[in-house]
Amino acid sequence: MITNPILPGFNPDPSIVRLNDDYYIATSTFEWYPGVQIHHSKDLVNWRLLAHPLDRTELLDMRGDPDSAGIWAPCLSYSDGLFYLIYTDVKRHEGSFKDMHNYLTTCATIDGRWSDPVYLNSSGFDPSLFHDDDGRKWLVNMHWDFRPDQHPFNGIVLQEYSPTQKKLIGPIQNIFKGTDLRLTEAPHLYKRFGYYYLLTAEGGTGYSHAATMARSHTLTGPYEVDPIKHILTAKDDPSLPLQRAGHADWVETQHGEVYLVHLCGRPISNERRCPLGRETAIQKAYWSEDGWLRLANGGNKPDLQTPPPKLPLHPWPKAPARTNFDCQQLPLDFQWLRIAWQETMFSLKDRPGYLRLYGHESIGSWFKQALIARRQQAFKFTATTEVEFEPDTLQQQAGLICYYNAHKLHYLCITCNEAGEKNLTILSCEGNQLWKLNYPSVAVKEIALPRNKSVHLRAEVDYATLYFSWSLDGIQWQRIALPLDYTLISDEAGRGEGKSFTGAFVGMACHDISGRRQAADFRYFEYIEHDGVADYATHPQRYRNTQ
Repeated sequence: MITNPILPGFNPDPSIVRLNDDYYIATSTFEWYPGVQIHHSKDLVNWRLLAHPLDRTELLDMRGDPDSAGIWAPCLSYSDGLFYLIYTDVKRHEGSFKDMHNYLTTCATIDGRWSDPVYLNSSGFDPSLFHDDDGRKWLVNMHWDFRPDQHPFNGIVLQEYSPTQKKLIGPIQNIFKGTDLRLTEAPHLYKRFGYYYLLTAEGGTGYSHAATMARSHTLTGPYEVDPIKHILTAKDDPSLPLQRAGHADWVETQHGEVYLVHLCGRPISNERRCPLGRETAIQKAYWSEDGWLRLANGGNKPDLQTPPPKLPLHPWPKAPARTNFDCQQLPLDFQWLRIAWQETMFSLKDRPGYLRLYGHESIGSWFKQALIARRQQAFKFTATTEVEFEPDTLQQQAGLICYYNAHKLHYLCITCNEAGEKNLTILSCEGNQLWKLNYPSVAVKEIALPRNKSVHLRAEVDYATLYFSWSLDGIQWQRIALPLDYTLISDEAGRGEGKSFTGAFVGMACHDISGRRQAADFRYFEYIEHDGVADYATHPQRYRNTQ
């Protein structure tokens, strides 16, 4: 069986395409750089991270993009010997207005250098490109209406794209207003059985999420809604281990089997919080006799396990848990925030064998923040690093961070006090605007550290609980006896559903608001998972309602 999710951790809004024997899924990355994750499989069971196509300033500059803005819902397709990638860079996503710019880039190979972007429009998010069998190409996206007396999700609009002119041409037509669930977004167009099929997401990307299909004999409609309305949803069954199911796309195998990929979330607390964010799952499907897409399980609810296709298994080599920074470039698992790699912020060259972070703006800055991290992809994990850092003011911090955004984080950081004494403390923001120091104990406000000596730092996460530890030799560890609420590192915590769309990261950070750009040198980073996909598939109750 295929065990869900196939892309664990923050990997939402999947768009899937098959080229010959290869399958590729593109997912959203929001404010994390480089933009868009592309995973690769040959069997729909085993996946590997292959590329981040939006890897230079010409393609993507997110300076000033707020938390949970940036890259929303890419669409990956293949036609005319080229991969096409459509993406949105969201500059504002709260309030009556949204600023969202849609672009197109192409590449002959999935992991090559993608072309400079072609600007498309800014009328709404979730753009998708449809290649019709007559050679014409059409862009669809949701349409945003800012007027206070109107629903902001104003339907799905269609416009032709001209590859020769490299722009949208012709009339703009609203082809689908959605169902009574509203919040209609994430359109994908297909052609089959003499119909144009329009697959959308509805209900918002939280616990009311759903995938809805409609069809028409003509491209511009009118579109008839599927008799069962929502072909995939978990909104009516809070007991399901896969929740928030929606935003889907489908692919056909070489042998004619059909699979639906979709986003989902796995809550681990009574507050229904998902630290791993919105993940990507897959369901076996089929076309019914009356021409509608149906799940193979006979209903419309997502399964933890689904039958695999008739393809030979193709596992990928497992990546090492430990990254030593004697490398020329970071492994693909690592990302940073908002801007292209700059040697004045991050360097693998300035001190060979180390990753050097130059302290820049404060933690949570939307402009230049020296933070490099990787996704959390299991409910239980240990992350460890070794850092050399000599602060000379209390305005300098560096260390190990569990990060969601500017208002949801726990930071085990080295700093110093006004007397210049180097110390270790915990800095947290618990889902609101208020920062606080989580002192290691009631009696001790900070842990004294020796000067000119590296420190090993560790985060141990067990579902809803985080413990930090430290060591001077990497052998004898001292756990800080302060359990931290790890569920706040989630979409639902703090400002909550509808405002946060990413997932938990763990990594290395350096901040210097004095402006002196003090550097921190990290020798290695290790990430070890203690449970995996098979664990929660075998014991589905283990991660639900966990305190």
